[in-house]
Amino acid sequence: MRRDVFQAIADPIRRDIIELLSDEKLSVNEVAERFEISRPAVSKHLKILKECGIVRFEKIGREKMCIIQPMELIPAFLWIKQYNELWEDRIDSFETYLNELKNKPEQL
Repeated sequence: MRRDVFQAIADPIRRDIIELLSDEKLSVNEVAERFEISRPAVSKHLKILKECGIVRFEKIGREKMCIIQPMELIPAFLWIKQYNELWEDRIDSFETYLNELKNKPEQL
């Protein structure tokens, strides 16, 4: 089953794993050590990230290394970016409105 990037980023633990792996590749055990959940639970999250194409595994010696595939995050980034711009425009408009109210003389 192929999952999509939005399923990957929907869970806060998976977002934390993505952030961890954005700095360096880590073994499955090294990833698991950073969380207060069981190793099987971390493995399940890593499996979902792999199914989404965000993480790949590479065997280096006896270690199974987790390597981020950042290009797979682009669809989510582009989707979020459009809403970020929308909200920035709305917040700017609201700020302008508040400034107008503040500068308007009080009426009795």
